Amino acid sequence: MILAAGADVCAEELNPKEFDGVGITEHLGDAVPADLTFKDETGKSVRLADYFDGEKPVILTLVYYNCPMLCNMVLNGVIEGIRPLDWRPGRDYRILSVSIDHREQPELAAAKKKSYLTELGDESAGAGWHFLTGDRQAIKALADAVGFGFRYDPDRMEYAHGAAIFMVSPEGKLTRYLYGIQFEPKQLKLALTEAGQGKLGSAIDQFVLRCYHYDPDSRKYGIYVWGVMRMGGLLTVLIIGFMLLVFWRRERRRGTVVSPA
Repeated sequence: MILAAGADVCAEELNPKEFDGVGITEHLGDAVPADLTFKDETGKSVRLADYFDGEKPVILTLVYYNCPMLCNMVLNGVIEGIRPLDWRPGRDYRILSVSIDHREQPELAAAKKKSYLTELGDESAGAGWHFLTGDRQAIKALADAVGFGFRYDPDRMEYAHGAAIFMVSPEGKLTRYLYGIQFEPKQLKLALTEAGQGKLGSAIDQFVLRCYHYDPDSRKYGIYVWGVMRMGGLLTVLIIGFMLLVFWRRERRRGTVVSPA
């Protein structure tokens, strides 16, 4: 098993040269190539544009279905991260898992999808979680676009790659990278809210997001002091405004408010 950025499993067994070309380079704000064609788990030819409808954000994972360990850990991490959320795949957002191994076929993708839906315990999520396979050119174009490096190791007969998931806006633009194999529900919810760009979550969720800031060093969302102060100031203004409105309406009923001549 080969592991790159994002986790430390079996790292002591790796030669540093095995990391060459398998890093992750963030391309925040760039668009995912919507015209790329893949096959879904039913064997149907699909375009990435089919999943970016301008309405729902997307969690994108680049894995391969015969991966002996790391990819399974990433997908299990996604399941554990989304399980406690009120938002559900299909209804509120989509998950797109794309194989980086051009030899893998839709039949294997379908088996992997069934396995993970069973693990999630929500068969209805199948409408929103898609497992794709593609040819070498399409896979490379997608991986290059999101900055995901990978390399096949013929000695181990495995792919070397990093551990991360990619948050994509409803319009297909990369909004955030989450690294590792475990994704805390709170962190995932903040990332989905950010990716949704106002189209996912309540007004309270949007308010909370403005009080948090993504720290590239810790690779997590943390309390944004200036954001808290700004939103606190706004809340104070709203409270004062509401109190003045109540006072004005009460005085008006008493007939003490004099209309201008």
